Amino acid sequence: MEELSDIFMREGLNMIDGGMVSISKVTVTPDLLEARVYLSFFQVSDNAALLHKIKERSGELRKLLGMRVKNQLRRVPELIYYTDDTLDHVFKMEELFKKINEEREEFNKKNNIS
Repeated sequence: MEELSDIFMREGLNMIDGGMVSISKVTVTPDLLEARVYLSFFQVSDNAALLHKIKERSGELRKLLGMRVKNQLRRVPELIYYTDDTLDHVFKMEELFKKINEEREEFNKKNNIS
């Protein structure tokens, strides 16, 4: 994850179109043949297009990663990218809790409950 984050920063993939891309998690399969890279997007207008652009450069990014970890791994895993939508869920949950609290306050005022 650290190496990929550094590669993204050096290649200019962490700041694109006024938005920010960060690697939130990397999981590697037990056989070390596949690495699942979860990307988090912030203020990016089109997540799907940006994810496609990153996937197109997957071979190049894998090669750069291989040069960095060549003494640690026998084979560089295949990089597969996914959108991490955890932040979207967090914002949605915050909105729901805010709405519940507003409704509770309104109910309490209506029924004179302190």
